[in-house]
Amino acid sequence: MTTYTTTIRLPGPTAEALAAVSKADNRSISEAVRKAIDEHIDARRADPAFQQRLAELFESEREVFERLAKL
Repeated sequence: MTTYTTTIRLPGPTAEALAAVSKADNRSISEAVRKAIDEHIDARRADPAFQQRLAELFESEREVFERLAKL
């Protein structure tokens, strides 16, 4: 699996809370953030309204993707 490095900026109180929660859960901040992101993505996938917007976005960009594929 390919991994990517991403930088996020958090307000001080949020960063401090994240560090405390991670420590209490006996996991790294990276693990806590990955878990939260996975949960967010799962929730979006289960949301029919989001799925509809995603399908509409894909459809609106389909022509561009098809042109790019022919290059």
